[in-house]
Amino acid sequence: MHGIPDAAPIVDLIEAFRSSKAMFVAVSLGVFDHLAKEPADLSTLAGALACTADPLERLLDACVGLNLLSKDNGHYTNTALASAYLCYESPHSLAGYILYSDQVSFRLWAHLEDAIRSGGPRWKEVYKEDADIFDQFFRTDDAMRHFLKGMHGFGMLTSMLVVSAFDLSAYRQFVDVGGATGHLAMAALERYPRMRATLFDQTRVIDSVQETALESPFAARLELAKGNFFDGESIPAGDVYGLGRILHDWPDEKVVVILRGIHDRLPSGGGVLLAEKLLKEDKSGPLSAHLQSLNMLVCAEGKERTLSEFRALLESCGFGHVEGRVTGAPLDAVFAQKL
Repeated sequence: MHGIPDAAPIVDLIEAFRSSKAMFVAVSLGVFDHLAKEPADLSTLAGALACTADPLERLLDACVGLNLLSKDNGHYTNTALASAYLCYESPHSLAGYILYSDQVSFRLWAHLEDAIRSGGPRWKEVYKEDADIFDQFFRTDDAMRHFLKGMHGFGMLTSMLVVSAFDLSAYRQFVDVGGATGHLAMAALERYPRMRATLFDQTRVIDSVQETALESPFAARLELAKGNFFDGESIPAGDVYGLGRILHDWPDEKVVVILRGIHDRLPSGGGVLLAEKLLKEDKSGPLSAHLQSLNMLVCAEGKERTLSEFRALLESCGFGHVEGRVTGAPLDAVFAQKL
């Protein structure tokens, strides 16, 4: 009808979760990992993955439509996109993040309306218990591995751009606070050859990633430390601290505790580097930041922030010279110095 806009964008939004869930399930079933070995037909895949043939065919053909698989003479093959990001053993894998999104986020987002009406994460509704957010993320060893693998894959997309957003060459000791697998620390060590780094995280995390971290090309310049970033006295000494997607997990009052702990450990002129997705000052975008802020609403205590909001938090803790850089990657960079 004349004057009525095309409904296609609305239809796409209605169906968007179907595409996500199809990819989630294909990763969970191991479709892409199996096809990484060699192309296979439906019968072979159904047997290998212990699936019923007809439903699996529907999923595989949907993945062809999503450009995750190709199909030739009845044989399925991973596309280059799937080989890079959907195979668990790929160095660029996002499979861990996908499994976390499927097993945790997808369930929590079902309660978004409740979160908007009453505020606060939906852990109790979904998991029927009260617990710290990371107690939930790490409720089993498998859950912890999926989460850490997910953070690593996401970090590989962003960390080098974050540590390159500002010139950190004058600093000598980088502390990756809550660094998980250490992707931010590794990027700093690669970018700044004269720098050393400490990967700092909870005991279970460090125990889980220690072997891999110490096998990295930068192991000679990397140390590991265990502790809690809410306990300032347990934070290792350094002259520049990195926090990759840490502060968005927490409300302002807890962010201040973390930043004050770091401030107390820094020498004058020392720096703090934040890897976060910046909202525009008028909060008109970007959409990815708004959606991530809703994700924080249902699964954590924090939110995404503007540069001005980060500046206010940093300045309240004794930092100054606060600058932000939009990197073009999924995360941006904010840098400040201890006055």
